[in-house]
Amino acid sequence: MAKQPYQPPEQSMAGQVTDSLLLLALVIGALFLPLWLGLAGGGKTTLELPEQTWAGMAQTPAMQAQWEQLGYTEETAAELIASRFDYSFSWGALALTALVIIAYFGFVFRFSEQEYREVIDEKFGKP
Repeated sequence: MAKQPYQPPEQSMAGQVTDSLLLLALVIGALFLPLWLGLAGGGKTTLELPEQTWAGMAQTPAMQAQWEQLGYTEETAAELIASRFDYSFSWGALALTALVIIAYFGFVFRFSEQEYREVIDEKFGKP
């Protein structure tokens, strides 16, 4: 008796649409959740500028010309010039990031193993 070729189970159109919408919602949530929670852009500090003139903001004539070519004036460029990123380091944040990454890979590994075993069992039968 000839062995029939493997036919994987088919997912319905509704299942495919549901999966696609769920993945889309998860991606959008992952991208926008930090913004909604106010966690994005928290690493900025603002310098105190003595005066809002090009010289007071330590801008050379060449820098001033570039700002003006971009359409900025002394007043509108002051906020951009005064804001700086805070590059301070936190061991706690590093540990939390490492913990989240390790937990994620543990989750992926565990469920991938289950899926792999289900596919092997489906194709070749249970041992």
